[in-house]
Amino acid sequence: MSAIRAARQEDFGWILALSALNEIETSPLDRDRLGHMAKASFATRVMDDGSGYLIAFDQDGDYASVNFHWFKERYPRFLYIDRIVIAASARGLGLGRLFYEDMSVLGRAAGHGLLGCEVNLTPANPGSDSFHARMGFDEAGHGDLGAGKTVRYLVKALA
Repeated sequence: MSAIRAARQEDFGWILALSALNEIETSPLDRDRLGHMAKASFATRVMDDGSGYLIAFDQDGDYASVNFHWFKERYPRFLYIDRIVIAASARGLGLGRLFYEDMSVLGRAAGHGLLGCEVNLTPANPGSDSFHARMGFDEAGHGDLGAGKTVRYLVKALA
């Protein structure tokens, strides 16, 4: 089985290719933005076989995202999972759970008590909804991002 590790610049090509296949669920990503995100993130993690990646920020991150700022305005200390993308061929293998468990371990070690993320309401993302429900996340609010996109903000204690 593949292992989770910190992303390296040589991973950016496949991260961008995988991201492009999932722009509806996440958002467009180019090399410059990915470089900034990786540098500003609490953690940018990848499966070493290229089957997925995750980018997370803590409250000190330099990140201009409406969703990130929603958490920043409400919680003094948190980890925010901005994006997690798993290759279609690797879905259902438990990689999302592994990434979230990895973030929980790293977050607790850094003194964070809360893990947060958002899931699209419109367009709907039922796979993500059921995943987060299984992982024990609770709804903390809603956001209207414009252009017909709405989200649910989810949180989970890192106890």
